[in-house]
Amino acid sequence: MHSVVVVPTYQEAENIVAFLTAVREAMPNSGILVVDDNSPDGTGELADKVAADLADVHVLHREAKLGLGSAYRHGFGEVLSGELFGECDVIVSMDCDFSHDPASIAGLVASVDNGADAAIGSRYVRGGGTESWPVHRRLLSRWGNRYTSTVLRLHVHDCTSGFRAYRATALRAIQPSSTDAEGYAFLTELVRRLVGGGYEVVEHPITFVDRRYGTSKMSGRIIAESMLLVTEWAAQDAWARLKEWRRTPRTAR
Repeated sequence: MHSVVVVPTYQEAENIVAFLTAVREAMPNSGILVVDDNSPDGTGELADKVAADLADVHVLHREAKLGLGSAYRHGFGEVLSGELFGECDVIVSMDCDFSHDPASIAGLVASVDNGADAAIGSRYVRGGGTESWPVHRRLLSRWGNRYTSTVLRLHVHDCTSGFRAYRATALRAIQPSSTDAEGYAFLTELVRRLVGGGYEVVEHPITFVDRRYGTSKMSGRIIAESMLLVTEWAAQDAWARLKEWRRTPRTAR
């Protein structure tokens, strides 16, 4: 299956060259799209230099830091248009800081090749895990994912993992360009649309390794906003179910 890896970047000068080299080694025939939000440290320019030497690597230079969801919406749209890489079967999303191991891309793509519509690199299924995380961060992540999965009825253990492979037809069908969320909530919104649309979502175990270089872009504010949005979606879903129940004849309840 022809795959394309989409990676948003901001201030990743210490990682981008090694990352692109590692992805190319792991997936020699995959396209790679870097979506850079005008990184002041020159990440985009470094990516351009690598792209000049490696085949099928493109860099989108955006005007400012516009957010993770915005970067993925832009990147997915470019790939799905077919203008940069032609028709592709699978679109992979991942981080640039080596928290997601490029060697694991093949396993996610294989899950889609075997019939899944989306494969999530999961920290919270058997065989998955995290390295170098303090206890409070592990607990917060586990609690947040458990809450999200429960209130949205997703039956997915790791709703906020950004390491994923999507069948291109499924990703096109759920229309990521029409989403509004950012950060963790954007990732959850895509899972919500996939599950709601009846698409098969599987989880592939990965080990998440905390970054060695650079700083995380996530903050307490983003986490809080994501949880509030998840709660709002859950309320909307509950109201929709109630209205449907009221429309159902009493004899059929």
